[in-house]
Amino acid sequence: MLFESTAAAAAGSTFFFDWEISFMAWLQARLPDWATPVISALSIFGEEMLLVAILGFFYWSYNKKIGKRIGVCMLTSNLWNPLIKGIFLRLRPYMVSDKVKLLRKIDNSAEITDVAAQGYSFPSGHSANAVATYGSIGISLKKKWMTVLAFLLPLFVGFSRVAVGAHFPTDVFAGWGIGIIVLILIPMLREKIKNHWIFYGILLLTGFPGFFYCKSNDFFTAYGMMLGFALTEPFEEKFVNFENTRCPIRMILRVLVGGGLYLGLNMLLKLPFPKSFLDNGTLAANLVRTVRYAIVIFAVTSLYPMLFKYTARIGKKKEASEEKNEEKA
Repeated sequence: MLFESTAAAAAGSTFFFDWEISFMAWLQARLPDWATPVISALSIFGEEMLLVAILGFFYWSYNKKIGKRIGVCMLTSNLWNPLIKGIFLRLRPYMVSDKVKLLRKIDNSAEITDVAAQGYSFPSGHSANAVATYGSIGISLKKKWMTVLAFLLPLFVGFSRVAVGAHFPTDVFAGWGIGIIVLILIPMLREKIKNHWIFYGILLLTGFPGFFYCKSNDFFTAYGMMLGFALTEPFEEKFVNFENTRCPIRMILRVLVGGGLYLGLNMLLKLPFPKSFLDNGTLAANLVRTVRYAIVIFAVTSLYPMLFKYTARIGKKKEASEEKNEEKA
């Protein structure tokens, strides 16, 4: 049976199958104490910082072309999810049933009842982003071990989101579906639409309606990230054109410094505004959030690589030796 009710207008609505709450309560009751933090930690594989680090590894170090492919799939999934969430306004399981406990916060800086910060439930963004990110890596690398991981990691993430009480099982199923659609649709569009501005213009237009009805932070974050990434490719190709590296030291250095810049710039761009303004949920505050993330993403993907030339000598001899060995092989 499908249960349905309407909460306060500002909060959202609830709808769920009767087996979902029963299953989640049964699952949480049988989780041993030692397993809870382990299962909770599996959610990390679908969270912003790790996915940004993975994107940074491929884009900054391993293969720029693959990085761009992974990035557009990841960011499209990240953008479309809050659009759907803003339509259904489904409250999270722990918000509608005292039988389900929240074992892992979505936003640690906010109260668990703060819907704008914690976001809506349907569909699961973690699950969708995991499919879109790891799936695009598996398709790009064409290696058996990565294909296996591309299948298993989204399963682990989805199970974790249900076990920690953040999502209904049907949220996870829908998230996986969105991720699969992104993996199929985005490469097809990219193949047919050669013009960079038209391609990204279409993606940004699909998200634009969200400015009229989305209230959660994740939409404005996602739109800003997509906007910043759209500006990256033409600028980087014309003014930067950095080279990838297979030198382990330089690869690690690029990811660590890039991750630090991502966090640091985000904090720095908050300083001109009082916290009360940034957290008030108005359109003005949300637009600031969008612009902030657009600047951060553009800076770390376009401007930051300009610094790579200053570390070019690190591991150069070893890298040259490895390239010669590859040519002989």
